[in-house]
Amino acid sequence: MPNIGKMEAREIEELFINVSPTQAGGRLTPEAQKAVLSYSDGYSVCDNCVRPFRLDYIKKPALADFHVEVAEWLNMGIARVVPGARRGFQAIANSLVEKGDPVILSSLAHYTEYVSIEQAGGIPCEIPKNEKNHITAENTAAKIEEVIAKYKKTPPLMYIDHVDYQFGNLHDIEGIAKAAHKYDVPVLLNGAYTVGTMPIDGKKLGVDFIVGSGHKSMAAPAPSGIVAVTDEYADKIFNTTKVSGDVTGRKFGIKEIQIIGCSLMGATMAGLVASFPAVKKRVENWDTEVKHSQIVTDALTDIDGTVILSDNPRQHTLTRVNTKDSFDKVAETHKKKGYYFSAALRKRGICGIIPGTTRIWKYNVYGLTDRQTNYLAESFKAVAEENGLPVSN
Repeated sequence: MPNIGKMEAREIEELFINVSPTQAGGRLTPEAQKAVLSYSDGYSVCDNCVRPFRLDYIKKPALADFHVEVAEWLNMGIARVVPGARRGFQAIANSLVEKGDPVILSSLAHYTEYVSIEQAGGIPCEIPKNEKNHITAENTAAKIEEVIAKYKKTPPLMYIDHVDYQFGNLHDIEGIAKAAHKYDVPVLLNGAYTVGTMPIDGKKLGVDFIVGSGHKSMAAPAPSGIVAVTDEYADKIFNTTKVSGDVTGRKFGIKEIQIIGCSLMGATMAGLVASFPAVKKRVENWDTEVKHSQIVTDALTDIDGTVILSDNPRQHTLTRVNTKDSFDKVAETHKKKGYYFSAALRKRGICGIIPGTTRIWKYNVYGLTDRQTNYLAESFKAVAEENGLPVSN
């Protein structure tokens, strides 16, 4: 029988430079590590929960203040916590989308956006990317017009990725939102890769909803996230229950339907809140993070045959790279095949790239120090050189 329950200690963050595309922004702060231990029991944050029995009313720990501060930080009207960004998509789609409604989204969108539309009964309609792998205001307007003509109705919602997960490209959200609003289509910003890593002003961007991922970009445990909306949509998205039991007559106060009453308890909530002061501060260092991204990108392009598929110069820390004509050429004859690459990096204390991948892959340098960044850049070049690949100085 397997030894169920035995969890080996994880030492990745202590022993390695982790460039995993999804894990970089979710590393817990020391404050969150302590809070998670202290509040690790199931409903621990609910010690002082009193009527109306909702997370956003709890004063100790300061969950009520956290909800207010998150909304102010994003320059939005009201915010709630959810078990991951996907649950934020779900809450908004379930509130606005009816069966058969066409819903606009990017052709670079994450699968959870499609699934949330499907769950609500909607029909996903994709905005095509341009030749530079960008979603533009022009293509957005054209798609909305196409959809209105086809379905004879205005889409009730549009999703747009602030930074898409495929290329790590930063899109023109202001222009896209303006284009959508000309047709009275509300805009949901998927900030899974930006809320908590770079500055965001919802009103400046012109969006109606912002969804963020705690475990991807807010230094929080999984699953956690936030959803923030403008005052205009607050009552519609965060409407409260009205039902009562037909036998007992029971009612449930002001529990919010899309939040299913309460969403995060214990360690996830504690970690999200404990990291928040550091997260608010770290977004001010975004220029340094982008600079680090460029250092590594430049090193990779020094390796003959390597092509950066993301925007270059870089505007984000998540990058997609094509090494079919460099590292993959080595894999064709290497005794370890493609696994030589991740093994060589791991030997140098670097992890996060999927083992066996040498063709098209992604990495994320968010949160690295100057020293770690330069070491990572030189390590890529060193692996190339020791395997006979030409490298520029």
